[in-house]
Amino acid sequence: MSRLKRYQIELLIFVLLLACYSYVPPRWADWNQNSRMNLVLAIVDDGTFAIDRYRENTGDYALFEGHYYSDKAPGASFLAVPVYAVVRPLLQSAPVGALLDRLARSAAFGDTLNETGTGLQREKIYYAIALTIVTFATVAIPAALLGVLLYRFLAAFDPRRGWRVAATLIYGLATPAFPYANLLYGHQTVAVMLFAAFALSFWIGQRRIRPAWATLVGLLLGYVLITEYPAALIIAAIGLYLIAVIPDRRWIAGTIAAGIPPLLLMMAYNWSIFRTVLPVGYKYSELWVEEHQSGFMSLAGPNVDALWGITFGAMRGLFYVAPILLLALPGFIFWWRSGRLRAELFVCLWAMASFLLFNGSSVMWWGGFGVGPRYLVPMLPFMAVAMAVCIQRVAASRGGRILVAILAFWSWLVIWAQSLGGQSFPQFQPDPLFSYSLPELAAGNIARNLGMAFNLDGWASLVPLALVATLLGGMLLRILVAPADPGPAATDMVRPPHPKTP
Repeated sequence: MSRLKRYQIELLIFVLLLACYSYVPPRWADWNQNSRMNLVLAIVDDGTFAIDRYRENTGDYALFEGHYYSDKAPGASFLAVPVYAVVRPLLQSAPVGALLDRLARSAAFGDTLNETGTGLQREKIYYAIALTIVTFATVAIPAALLGVLLYRFLAAFDPRRGWRVAATLIYGLATPAFPYANLLYGHQTVAVMLFAAFALSFWIGQRRIRPAWATLVGLLLGYVLITEYPAALIIAAIGLYLIAVIPDRRWIAGTIAAGIPPLLLMMAYNWSIFRTVLPVGYKYSELWVEEHQSGFMSLAGPNVDALWGITFGAMRGLFYVAPILLLALPGFIFWWRSGRLRAELFVCLWAMASFLLFNGSSVMWWGGFGVGPRYLVPMLPFMAVAMAVCIQRVAASRGGRILVAILAFWSWLVIWAQSLGGQSFPQFQPDPLFSYSLPELAAGNIARNLGMAFNLDGWASLVPLALVATLLGGMLLRILVAPADPGPAATDMVRPPHPKTP
């Protein structure tokens, strides 16, 4: 297959994932997102970290010395600040103002609103559009690029493209990676940065890219830490892995130095608010006080109820909403038995095990409104590698392909049902799939989406997405089944190793 066709596959993966991710804008009235977006608006519009002017739209805030602040790690908001600063003049222009007025009169959007709410006020639409733009730029685009990165990384196991495309799309569209790929949370942003740091470290160790790329690894890992604090567990594993594989250890100092600026940024932010460099936002949260003060910052040690709840429980269980990920368990075994890339295996296994134990130790393991266990999203690309290894192994038999197809279809069905059914993610129903999501879908209450901008409502609003996804999927399939080009086979990321830096 020619280099052009290889790039066409990657481009189609990116565009297909991005179309699916961005079709449903960020949810309205989401405390978690609003807390982060409030900080963005406060910085750009008001020149302050205090969110006093916006506090009414969220319950996720900290109260300190008479002012309100976001109680979230600031990394996701800091990424969004330059995006909003750039688009702010356009959003406040007269033509956009007229567009906001037309949207405020949209019947399709109006039908999705709470009947007891305040309606489609212009300022609410402005806020929603600003949130949509910054989330698209800082979450949806990187999340779609992660699909391309995963596709390339899997070439280390087998260069054949069909199974890699299948595994990539399953990860991107049939696991909890999907519902969080267009929300201003930190989970998917962190997943992208962590896996990018891991892949870069791998290619450095394989001498496919220069050791100087280790500075980018350091920057990514530093920024991960100020975006989701629990990700320190995976940061440590990737850092040790890089130290073990880097061919020129002089770049280790550069890696460490590159990780320091994000930490200094976070320390300055905390000092300006709380008079300490430590991340203490949750200490001053007015809500969930009891949970935050349980154990150490809500960590009370692994417990059976939490571990069951985040794995097989009907409310938030990872393997309940995405049973395709069960293939990661035999995938690690197949991977080990292959005798290849064992250092990489340990990083992926540690990412999965450490996050399961960490979140299984929290008294807030359920994570509020959500599709599956949202706190586990950062580990999913690492788990997806083992899942892909299993898919590559079992797909050799007809029965194996049928098993993969059944698990993938059920996972896609559950993930999309819970993502599209209703105007909010499932709350605390014991079995939200059957008690909330499916009934909402049956009633035609489809999550607010871009199809409604064309005054399509209910199920009809999903028709444009279905057409686009079918077109892109057909183009992708056509390339994959086309006869191979004559001449020597070329494989992704296979090239003569770069000479070791002296």
